[in-house]
Amino acid sequence: MPNSAAVVAVLAVAGLCSSFMFTLVVPIQAALPELLNASRDDTAWVVTSTLLSAAVITPIAGRLGDMYGKRRIILVLLGILIVGSVIAALSHDLTWMVLGRVLQGAATGVIPLGISVLRDVLHEDRIDSSIALISATLGVGGAIGLPVSAFVTMNADWHLLFWIAGALGAIVFILVAWIIPVSVLRSGGRFDVLGAVGLAIGLLGILLAVSRGASWGWASLPTLASGIGGIVVLLVWGWYELRIAEPLLDLRVAARRPVLLTNLASIALGFGLFASNVVYPQMLELPVESGSGFGLSLLSASLIVMPSGIVMMILSPLSGRLSRAVGPQLLLVLGSASIIAAYVFTLLWSTEIWQILVANILIGFGIGFGYAAMPMLIMRSVPASETGASNGLNSLFRSLGTSVAAAVVAAVLAADTVPFGEGVVPSPEAFRISFALGAGAAVIALVLALCIPRRGYREPHPALPD
Repeated sequence: MPNSAAVVAVLAVAGLCSSFMFTLVVPIQAALPELLNASRDDTAWVVTSTLLSAAVITPIAGRLGDMYGKRRIILVLLGILIVGSVIAALSHDLTWMVLGRVLQGAATGVIPLGISVLRDVLHEDRIDSSIALISATLGVGGAIGLPVSAFVTMNADWHLLFWIAGALGAIVFILVAWIIPVSVLRSGGRFDVLGAVGLAIGLLGILLAVSRGASWGWASLPTLASGIGGIVVLLVWGWYELRIAEPLLDLRVAARRPVLLTNLASIALGFGLFASNVVYPQMLELPVESGSGFGLSLLSASLIVMPSGIVMMILSPLSGRLSRAVGPQLLLVLGSASIIAAYVFTLLWSTEIWQILVANILIGFGIGFGYAAMPMLIMRSVPASETGASNGLNSLFRSLGTSVAAAVVAAVLAADTVPFGEGVVPSPEAFRISFALGAGAAVIALVLALCIPRRGYREPHPALPD
């Protein structure tokens, strides 16, 4: 029988590894045009491609995990991560770098699959706290990985970042193959290939419009064609999924009130998290003379942001106990309220570095509680055979929120600037608008959380003894 602590530890390390992929290139992002001999608009794909890949692959990987075994699909995703990391590590031009980053994005599907594994193998008393820990890795990996990436970039060739990513992927692959038990709970049936293609095309259209609209122009033909085309494809996809016997995603399950409201709250909470990832580091790094920043180095700024990830990790056992005592809905309410407090705090006080640190700690509380609550709410409301796909869909909605935040906040910061040196930098008012947007998204998440029914059904499931 699997050792419960070992299973949770391995899945937590896998989650940290996969979430690290999103902050991996932050230290070299500004230098990418020179490093890859490409324009700044083109090198933006090094970041955008990973977000798109993660959003498309995660729900599909969840369904494959339900059908063919979650451990097997986790190993496949880690294998893809390793290949992508090696390609990126060997690349010196944009095309190969983007391909490597697309493959690295596949690792995001490891987290929802890992959460689903917990339901299959842990005793019921341990599930909530373990889910909270794995969910926390979504934020922890990025927060802790940022100073690591900054340190490596400052002291070694930038290609080393991708060799480290590949080595981490290989270590986690071995641990998963050794420790995680083979999935015995499977849904069976045929994989809906046409549904997977339709979902991928629709999501790519919408996410392309959202992530690239600022550079293409929000009213430009490419943006409108991508966005409207993606919506139309998803509408047709939904009609098709409701009419076949073995759909990629059971939309009737996804339409249940607890699941639907949780997924919508995920968009808002994802926006709240990623808005802070965009705004606070920029404020910390911009020169003091510009009137908008604190003049910190990337490494120093990342150390100010890092405590939010540490808070998420520390909160995970508390989140599990609170969930058992008062239910995951209250956790989501507390998480949303904490993010509101963080942005309101910075709207009132953001002239000292310690104030940004306090705001990041509040963000850590918010994401720690909120991200722990969402998979708990989902798994209380879906059959055991749907946990992989349903958690994957929830991760997709979080990704949609982060993509929207990246596009909207970037547009706000680019639209309201002040002259500095030979160029321009975002104005203090642009940062205040961004804080208000983050607070508004968290308010939406709070309202949706309050509307979620307190009780979902919990389907009996076989749990292996410790």
